[in-house]
Amino acid sequence: MGIPYTPKSREHDNRYLVSVDDYVHYQRNGYLIVRDLLSKEDIAELYDLAERTRLGPAKTDGSAARDDDPLKREFSEQTRVHMVSRRDAAAERGLLHPRILDVTEALIGPDVYALQSMMFLNPPGRGGQGWHQDSYYIKTHPDTMLGAWIALEDADEENGCLWVVPGSNHEPIYPPEGYNSGSVHAVDAFKDLHAVENVSHLDDEANTLSRVVAKYPPPISVPLRPGDVLFFHSHLLHRSHPNRTADRFRRSYVCHYCNARSWVPWDHDGYEGESGNYRQILARGRTHLPYAEPVFDTEVFLSEASGEGDSVRMMGMEDGMMMPVVQKKE
Repeated sequence: MGIPYTPKSREHDNRYLVSVDDYVHYQRNGYLIVRDLLSKEDIAELYDLAERTRLGPAKTDGSAARDDDPLKREFSEQTRVHMVSRRDAAAERGLLHPRILDVTEALIGPDVYALQSMMFLNPPGRGGQGWHQDSYYIKTHPDTMLGAWIALEDADEENGCLWVVPGSNHEPIYPPEGYNSGSVHAVDAFKDLHAVENVSHLDDEANTLSRVVAKYPPPISVPLRPGDVLFFHSHLLHRSHPNRTADRFRRSYVCHYCNARSWVPWDHDGYEGESGNYRQILARGRTHLPYAEPVFDTEVFLSEASGEGDSVRMMGMEDGMMMPVVQKKE
C-alpha cells in the first residue's frame, strides 16, 4: 500500500474527506450514502426553509407573510418547488454547503457547477415519482451530473424514501419516444438503444423504464435520517412511492451538480437547447466556460486562476516524464 495522501491545506474548516472505498462504491453502484454529513443546525435551517416553502403565504409562527416573501407561492398544495436557491439565502447556503461540495468534488470534480435545487414536501397520501434517470431531464456535455438528496427528517419506506437500482448507472440514458436526432447523449451512436414511454409515471405498466429495471436484482430502499445525504449518478434508475402515512411528511432538499467543464444546454428558467452555463453557479474549482456567482453572497471556495493571457507548455524532465509550466504574460 502507498502512503496516504494528506492535503497540505484546507479551504475551509470541517472539510469532509471521501475514502477510496466510497469513491469505488459510487462509481460501481451509482450511489453513495454519507451519514450525518450535515449538522443539526444545518438541517434546522433547511427544515425551516421547507416549512416556509410549504406554508407559502402563511408563516410558521402563524403571522401573515409579507408580500415580498421570496417563497410566497400561489399553490400551497405543491409537493415540490424548484430553484428555491434563486429566491432564498438559506436555500442557496444549502445548495453551496461546503461539505456537500466536498463529496461532489471528489466524485465529479475538481471543478463543480451548482445546477438546481428542489424542495420536496410530500405530505401524507401525496408525492412519489416513478422510475427515471435525472439526465433524461437535465443534459450536460460531457455527461457529468450527480444529485445530492438531503434528508430533513426521517425518510423510510412508509413515508416515501428513495429506491435505487444499484449498478444501473452504467446504463445509457433512454430517450423518449420521438426523440430528436443529435441528442447530446449520443443516442444515435447505439444500434439497439430503444425509446421509452411515460418516464416518471408511478404505474410500472405505463412507465416502460420498468423493463430496464427488470434486468437487475430487486431494487433497494434507501432509508435516511436527518443530516444523511444520498449522492447518486444521473444515469441511476431511481424512484419513490407516495407517502403512505396518515400524519408524517417527507421533507427533503435535493440539489444537482455537474463538472464545471461541461456545456449545459439547460436552465430551469428557460434556455433549453442554448447555453445555460452563465446561469449555473461555479461552486468549486475553475472553468473556461461562463458561470454565475451566488445571488446571496454565499461563500464558495474556488481555485486561483492563472492570470489572463498566461499559457501552458510542457517541459521534459530527466526521468523522461513531462511537467506543465505556466508561462506568465509579460
